[in-house]
Amino acid sequence: MLSGLPYLKNGGVAIYSSRITMNISLRQLRVFVAVAEALSFTRAGEALGLPQSSVSTQLRELEEALGLRLFDRHTRMLRLTEAGAEILPLARKTLADLDAVVGSSTELKTLGRGRVSIAASSVQAALVVPRVMRAFAERHPGIKVELFDVSQDDVLSMVHSGAVDFGLGTAFRSHQELGMRPLWHESFYAVLPEGHPLAAKREVAWRELLNEPLIGPRKGNPVRTVLDFALASEGLVLNLHHEASLPLTIAGMVEGGLGIGILTSSMRQLAESFQLQLRPIHRPSIQREVVLVLHTGRSLSPAAKQFSDALIDSARTRSSSSTGTGAAAAGGRNGRR
Repeated sequence: MLSGLPYLKNGGVAIYSSRITMNISLRQLRVFVAVAEALSFTRAGEALGLPQSSVSTQLRELEEALGLRLFDRHTRMLRLTEAGAEILPLARKTLADLDAVVGSSTELKTLGRGRVSIAASSVQAALVVPRVMRAFAERHPGIKVELFDVSQDDVLSMVHSGAVDFGLGTAFRSHQELGMRPLWHESFYAVLPEGHPLAAKREVAWRELLNEPLIGPRKGNPVRTVLDFALASEGLVLNLHHEASLPLTIAGMVEGGLGIGILTSSMRQLAESFQLQLRPIHRPSIQREVVLVLHTGRSLSPAAKQFSDALIDSARTRSSSSTGTGAAAAGGRNGRR
């Protein structure tokens, strides 16, 4: 008699059959199911918190909308008609499906479950995001966080295509569909092999590095773009002997004796794991900006918004705790030598 799944329409349910279309309220369906289960207007009203007169009215309006009698009414007995018995399982399924929709939306809204996907450049993925992921998982165990460790270019393309909710990387030139949310700034450091003469200094000027065999990011990398632009404004040109896509490779080349590496302050842990020395570079002082990469045409899900807020809070903590510590730490290690 009734075919297809009901759906919400104008606050009610539109049920389609081969011949008719009608609007039925959810309250009417709930009243029908309650009366069918209790076989009593009084008990159904008590279960729903409705007066008996309202139960009778709702049921009568449902029967009029359907053009069917759903119950045979006798003085002391209430019994489902054949039509009522046929419609009852459909009504139960309709209410269960709608309750599931509401329950799912509530879970998503209250962060009971969900999914967050992030693209981050390799070092940010290794050293920054995992700590936030752990704290987030403790607060929201029902949300799955997926992290893609990729190149900076891939961060932008994955956010643009919608493959991930947002990205983490270096500030970039304006993009028609991508926006940036600043997180923190990182200074540039010279990464020196043990025993190098420049390691005896507290800090190094860019001009002191120009005649050294330098190792740094490839041309086209946003970090390299930041460097080239800032140095060009001072009349300096960075000539690299070796170029690499990954900071790990740069640190490995320095450890292998190929030259002096150029990395940012977030790579300190990586460089020190190779027993390398780091010295801040100044004159001029150059910084790269780490940003949250967002698609301007898409809003974040509640879970993704919550995780991005956690990253922003982490960035504030990171910025306040690292202010002024870079050169001091380098100088402290130098003083102990």
